[in-house]
Amino acid sequence: MSNTGCDGLVGRTLNRRTVLRGMAATGLAAGALCSPAKAMAAAFNGVPGRELSFLNLHTGETLRAEYWVRGTYNHDALQSINWFLRDYRNNQTHAIDPHLLDLIHVLHQMVRSAEPFHVISGYRSPQTNAMLHERSGAVAKHSMHLEGRAIDIRLPGLGLKYLQNAALSLKAGGVGYYPADDFVHVDTGPIRRW
Repeated sequence: MSNTGCDGLVGRTLNRRTVLRGMAATGLAAGALCSPAKAMAAAFNGVPGRELSFLNLHTGETLRAEYWVRGTYNHDALQSINWFLRDYRNNQTHAIDPHLLDLIHVLHQMVRSAEPFHVISGYRSPQTNAMLHERSGAVAKHSMHLEGRAIDIRLPGLGLKYLQNAALSLKAGGVGYYPADDFVHVDTGPIRRW
């Protein structure tokens, strides 16, 4: 997966100041990340394809999929991603929000990682979510995982706080920080953090 081409401008309320503030809060060096706007541009302007690579930590499966090809979402790749991010406890699948894929694609470009995302949790069935919610107050009763709009991830060789700050700087949805469990939650819901 290429991590070059961080030129141009696209974006919502994304700017370099937001990234620099997040980097300063964790002591990251200036220039360590692309700006959110540049990451958006690299991910979406003039790039014929968008690709993601994953390792599922529960099943050991890997997936590399070009989910966007020549201006449209690739149906076959989306189906592969839906299966890959299934609830591994019962093999139930759900359509994964393509905007979630776009969000983590931009995140990957932004942090300039060549590693696949390590997936802790993708889709969760209602039964699994209820069981996890009963065990832990940290699991939302109406989790975005139920809708295929959330993913819990980490990137090898990248500090968790670094990944969290990059995700927060995108201002594109919810970001949860779970250092004890070594993952960051990212979703396409309202902008919020915990």
